[in-house]
Amino acid sequence: MIVVAGEALIDLVPQGTGALAGLKPALGGGPYNTAVALGRLGSSTAFCSRTSHDAFGEALLDGLREAGVDVSAVQRGTEPTTLAVATIDAGGSAAYSFYVEGTADRLLTAPPKLPAATRAVSFGTCSLVLEPGASAYEELMRTAAARGVFTALDPNIRPVLIPDPDGYRARFKSWLPSVSLLKLSEEDALWLGGTPHEWLAAGPAAVVITHGGDGLTAYTRDGGVHSVPGEKVDVVDTIGAGDTVNAALLHGLDAQDALSAEALLGLGAEDWTRLLRFAARAAAITCSRAGAEPPYASELGEFR
Repeated sequence: MIVVAGEALIDLVPQGTGALAGLKPALGGGPYNTAVALGRLGSSTAFCSRTSHDAFGEALLDGLREAGVDVSAVQRGTEPTTLAVATIDAGGSAAYSFYVEGTADRLLTAPPKLPAATRAVSFGTCSLVLEPGASAYEELMRTAAARGVFTALDPNIRPVLIPDPDGYRARFKSWLPSVSLLKLSEEDALWLGGTPHEWLAAGPAAVVITHGGDGLTAYTRDGGVHSVPGEKVDVVDTIGAGDTVNAALLHGLDAQDALSAEALLGLGAEDWTRLLRFAARAAAITCSRAGAEPPYASELGEFR
């Protein structure tokens, strides 16, 4: 089982231009999208978060269940659901403003244990910024890594939520010894500073950087560099594209029985190329439709 830990929220997506355009609610949150994508790809998946008892919270859980995701580890609360208001530019890229004060997902407490079948845990986005939940997720990351569980991290930086950028950058570096696979966008890498080689030296066995429509590059601790181009597609928007890459990478690694740092280092150039192309195809499908709508296994075919 792959456990995805992090926030579930509601994206309010504009249906036109201008500040007063109508807003359509959509299920979202980076970790949430990753869990749904994994479920749709057929991976055994569980979600670790805290959701509201309000109508949005119920809809979020229903979305996970429909994707086949185990929600038994989800904590509940009476606080409202976090809201993220999206703005879509001419190229389909999304920017967000957040309503997070006193919301349910940031009040997670560290679970006493992971499901017995856990092979990997994925972390990222707002959940690693907003306290007190951020410390609970950090504790879970360190505990999982100490027990030899494969850990994946996508920082998915939202600068508007980070009041102390230098403090967050230092905290990010402190996580790296507990990370098996680091995935981030070019924009995240620029904001965080550092290089793939510096991050690899701190702990991860591999670093994958996404270049938007230009594809993906994987850097490995043994000095390997593997790149694939992006899949050409008419972009509606990019909401959920990076989260789909996360899911596709984890699904593909699981299919190759490579959910360990040692196994990552054993992958060859052909293995990485196949994995990255699979992730690029999955992300392209997500970009071809509105909102975070990752593909199903039937749309991608079995990972080979």
